[in-house]
Parts: sequence; C-alpha cells; structure tokens
Amino acid sequence: MLSSRDLPAAPGTYILILRASTRGHVRVGALGMLEIEPGFYAYVGSARGPGGLAARLGHHQRRTRSPHWHIDYLRRRTSLHEVWMAQGVADREHRWAQALASDRLTILPLPRFGASDCRCRSHLFRFKQRSSLSEFRRQLVASDPQLARRLVG
Repeated sequence: MLSSRDLPAAPGTYILILRASTRGHVRVGALGMLEIEPGFYAYVGSARGPGGLAARLGHHQRRTRSPHWHIDYLRRRTSLHEVWMAQGVADREHRWAQALASDRLTILPLPRFGASDCRCRSHLFRFKQRSSLSEFRRQLVASDPQLARRLVG
C-alpha cells in the first residue's frame, strides 16, 4: 500500500494497475454492467485538484461505500497492485489512454469507463498479458518522448 508521505501533493497523471482474482460483474452507475475477468486492469486518471496525486491516489487506495467516480465501483472488486505516475500539469491522461487503447495486448472491458468527460474510447483497459512500466514507457517513447517524461512506478 502506498503511503501518503511517499506521494506528492503536486498535480499529475497516474495509471492504477489493479488485479481481479475472481470473475464477477459490477454495475458502474448509469454506464452499465462491467464484466470482471481475473487478471490485471489499468485505469488512467489525473489529479489536478487540491492535494494533487497524494489526495487522489489516497482516495483510490480505499474501497469507498459511496462511489463518486467510475473507478470507485471497480475498486470494490479489485486490489491495487501498482501505481505509475508523472507529476506536472501537462495533459498526459488522454494520450496515455490512447496509447493503451492502441496496444494489441489490451482489451476495452467497458467503453466510456472513466471517459464520460472526454473523447477517449475508455480510460480502463484489461491486459491480455501483465504489462510492465518499462514496456509502457517504451511504447510512449516510440510515439512521443514527451509523454514518457517523469513517468515513475
């Protein structure tokens, strides 16, 4: 589990790597039903509000009883395995989501998940095979080296 002392209060972009150990489903508000398959999921988000990454990632570590964001529904059925992030106000969120969407090793489990306020197909992806930070960084560098700047895990 991440400690809030280890997380910056600065704004940034992040990817939650989540693990589902069992099959199931969860209703994601008005978006619909998400079928959960065992394996790893990646959720792309940004933290630009008060408290920055520390506040947002602190929220995502907990399983909330009152879901606010789409990811809150999925967090009830998954464990937080890893976090990849980059500090700064640069708008990386949508381009990171597009990079994951174009990867042949990812599956879109529910269109528009986390993307109700943008044009992305989704901000949630399931891996056919477990991905790694170094693989994602290589993919970003190949498309636009600036996207990989400050990315840490």
